Amino acid sequence: MCHREAAVMLKAFFRELPTSVFPVEYIPAFITLMERGPHIKVQFQALHLMVMALPDANRDTAQALMTFFNKVIANESKNRMSIWNISTIMAPNLFFSRSKHSDYEELQLANTAAHIIRLMLKYQKILWKVPSFLIMQVRRMNEATMLLKKQLPSVKKLLRRKTIEREVISPKTSKVLQKSPSSRRMSDVPEGVIRVHAPLLSKVSMAIQLTSHTKAKDILAKFQYENSHGSSECIKIQNQRLYEIGGNIGQHCLDPDAYMLDVYHVNPQAEWVIKPQPRS
Repeated sequence: MCHREAAVMLKAFFRELPTSVFPVEYIPAFITLMERGPHIKVQFQALHLMVMALPDANRDTAQALMTFFNKVIANESKNRMSIWNISTIMAPNLFFSRSKHSDYEELQLANTAAHIIRLMLKYQKILWKVPSFLIMQVRRMNEATMLLKKQLPSVKKLLRRKTIEREVISPKTSKVLQKSPSSRRMSDVPEGVIRVHAPLLSKVSMAIQLTSHTKAKDILAKFQYENSHGSSECIKIQNQRLYEIGGNIGQHCLDPDAYMLDVYHVNPQAEWVIKPQPRS
């Protein structure tokens, strides 16, 4: 099969799917964004949210496609397929609607879809990671929820304590009741030090002093060094990632280049665990 026949088959395959890889419902939002002429950062954030909202199968297929398209573009001198040619040819097959549109709407949809594909190709390396602005929003929501949960019991305790104080005759007893052991509880881990757990490795726990230069991959490297006595241990650590768990986040797989002190300051109550990364 020649490359032209392969290209025709690839376009036909995606065109004949029951639904498009990218939901065409997102197109009007992008048309509005481009008509208002915002900074490219705003368009990329919208694109990032769209990618995160895709079903797993669609997102995995899109990632494989963009990787393949970039390989094609890398050989532009031989195949004359630039980023503009790829986006113009493939966009209608990845964004399509079964409903009827006017010629103007079809043209607008095609131009916007091609623009989205160009953005995806340009930012391929960072597009599949959960965006930082979305993580920060989740943190704020979690912090607000935790604050509300803390406030409700404290109000109940205050009312209960007032009731008990009225009923208790001895002032000494009232003072004893007002003392809270939990308020005197101190952390056993110094400031700037985290304890990392690796339940699947021989070295299951390690206290690490963070500096402004410490990255997630540095912590993984320390565990790899400590467990380097066995080849199987080396293979295990290579297949694992550092996770931030609890505090103001549910579970967050850290990028290897993430600066740990920054993450620690954002979420000092988190636990730090090394474990296998799920298949994407």
